[in-house]
Amino acid sequence: MAARNGRTVRDLRRGNRTAVLQRLYFDGPMSRFELGPATGLSSGSISNVVAELVADGLVEEAGSVDSDGGRPRTLLRIAPGSGHMIGVDVGETRVRVELFDLTLAELARTERLLEHGRYDVDVIVGHIRDGIAEVLAEAGIAPERLLGVGIGVPGIVARTAEQGAVVHGQTIGWDAVPLESLLRATCQLPDTVPYFTDNGARTLGQAEMWFGAGRGARNAVVVLFGSGVGACLVSEEVENGRALEWGHLTVRVRGRRCRCGALGCLEAYAGAESLLDRWREAGGHPPEGTDEETALAAMLTAAHPPEGGAPDPVALAVLEETAEYLGAGLSDLINLFQPERILIGGWAGLQLGTRFLPAVRRYAASYALRHPAERVSIDLGRLGPDAVTVGAAILPLADFFARGGRRAEAAAGGERAPAWRTALEERAPR
Repeated sequence: MAARNGRTVRDLRRGNRTAVLQRLYFDGPMSRFELGPATGLSSGSISNVVAELVADGLVEEAGSVDSDGGRPRTLLRIAPGSGHMIGVDVGETRVRVELFDLTLAELARTERLLEHGRYDVDVIVGHIRDGIAEVLAEAGIAPERLLGVGIGVPGIVARTAEQGAVVHGQTIGWDAVPLESLLRATCQLPDTVPYFTDNGARTLGQAEMWFGAGRGARNAVVVLFGSGVGACLVSEEVENGRALEWGHLTVRVRGRRCRCGALGCLEAYAGAESLLDRWREAGGHPPEGTDEETALAAMLTAAHPPEGGAPDPVALAVLEETAEYLGAGLSDLINLFQPERILIGGWAGLQLGTRFLPAVRRYAASYALRHPAERVSIDLGRLGPDAVTVGAAILPLADFFARGGRRAEAAAGGERAPAWRTALEERAPR
C-alpha cells in the first residue's frame, strides 16, 4: 500500500527504524521518552520500533535513569556485537585492514607494507584478501556476520552494473581496475556481504564529519595529505560527501611533472613524496632506505632540531614553500566552496601538525578572497592517521542504517528487464 507521497508502509517503517537507530547511535543511551521528541515519532511508533529492534538484537537495555516523580526510565543503546564491518585503506605506502563492531570499536587490525612506487593490482587484492581473513580469524567472527567491507582507494571510483566499483587510479597506474569483481572472485566471503569502494579522501571526510572535527558543520572540506593530496567536500547539497581531485589542480603553469603525468599539479609540490624529492634536489639529505613517514620525520627534525641544535636552512625553506603551495591550494577551495571548516588529515598532514599549520593558514588567507577567508577555520583532523579505515567502515554502516537496520540481500539472478528496455534493445543496430 502506497501513501499519498508515494512512500509505502514498508518505506515508512524502514524510515522510522533508521531514525531511532541513528539517534541511539549518535546520542544514546536514551529512554523511549527521550526518543520521541528526538526523532519526531509518536510514542506508539517509538514503542513498536524499539520492540522490533530489541527483538532483532540491534538494541539493548543500558540501565535506567530517574524520572520526575514517576518510575525510572529504561535507557536503550545500540548492541555493539549485533553487527561487524571491515574497513580497508589502500594507501600509497601500505594496505591496512581493520575489523570493527557496530559501535566502531576496533576488534582486530593488520597491515601490509607496499614496495615504494609499486601498486600491482594482484598484490593489493591479495593483501586485502589475506587481511580480511586474518582479522576475522583473530576476532573469531564468522564472515556471515559482516554488514559489509568498505574500501578507501586513491583515484576516481566509478560504478558499473556488471563489475561494481571500477577504480581509475592514474597516479598509481590503475586504469579501470574492476576492484570489486576481483575481490568477489578472490575473497572467501558470502554473496550477502556487500563491498563499498570509494576514494580515500571521501572516507576520511566521512569519518571526520561523523565523529571528528567536522561534527556540527554544514559545509566543510576535509583534506587528505599523504604521499599525494586529495579532498572531500561535504555540504547540505552533498550530505555524504564528494571526492575532489584537488591534488591535480594546476598551481604552476609548466611546473614540476606530477605522478599523473601533467605539469604543475598541487600534488607535485605539496604531496609528501614530492616534498621529500624537493628537499633532496635542493641539497638536503633524506635518509636512504626508509619509508616516506620516517623520511618526513627526519626532515622535520632537521628543520626544527631539539633545543640547542642548528636548523637545516634547506629543509626549512622547502617546508615554508610547501606551506605556501598548500595554502594557495586551500584558497581555491575557500573561493570555490566557501566552507565553514577545512580539516587537514592524513599521515603527512598530521605529522607536519601544529608547527606547520600557522604558515598554511597565513598563506590561505593571503591568496583567498577576504570575505570567505574570514569565515573559515583551518584545523587538523581529530581521528589520527588511521581515519581512512574508520571512514571506510562507515560506508557499510551507513548503508545498514539506510536499510533500517536490515542486512543486504544477495542479488537475485535471472531478473527480467522492463518491457521498454527489451523493446528498445530490439531496435538497436546489430
